[in-house]
Amino acid sequence: MTSPLRSLFITEVYEGSLAAERGFEAFNSELKDACAMLAAEDRAGRAWCKANGYRGYTSYASLADLPQRASVFGDLKRRLDRAVASYAQALNFDLGGRRLKLDSLWVNVLERGGVHSGHIHPSSVISGTVYVEVPPGSGALRLEDPRLPMMMAAPTRLPDAPEPQRRFVYLQPQVGSLFMWESWLRHEVMPNEARSPRISLSFNYA
Repeated sequence: MTSPLRSLFITEVYEGSLAAERGFEAFNSELKDACAMLAAEDRAGRAWCKANGYRGYTSYASLADLPQRASVFGDLKRRLDRAVASYAQALNFDLGGRRLKLDSLWVNVLERGGVHSGHIHPSSVISGTVYVEVPPGSGALRLEDPRLPMMMAAPTRLPDAPEPQRRFVYLQPQVGSLFMWESWLRHEVMPNEARSPRISLSFNYA
């Protein structure tokens, strides 16, 4: 018998990895060194983190030119450009013959206890994160059902409900993981419970 259920308004999330690409280990090591260099030299970024209670370091509010600042970030941009183009095609975006372009790219060095509460990325089309260093226990990326504020009296779902029916989905990163989502999707970085920092680079395409 054919099911009477019909799935509508699907949220497609990209979950890939750079780790299988040729030369990844050397590339990732260079990324790690570049992130550490910025964390050590970016005084404005460190001052912003201290003023805003960010546990660790981020270049989000201080540096807007990473692909021009170090060649490895330019290499990362080229890889992201290809992945974003593929993702946009899978989403059936009508871009009128244009391409999505990198709008911002920033480093995150999240220390033990660090979190990033739920948020969206306004004025962007696609957002994402690539993971450089992921010690055990360093926290997942939590995605929230965008309909949640409108559910009012809807009952909670059973603990073993299929993933597409859950209110929250947790993506567990590995070194090289590349996660992307449409920028309106609310997401949250869970606490880093590892003893060492988690290093990642986040980005927006507009």
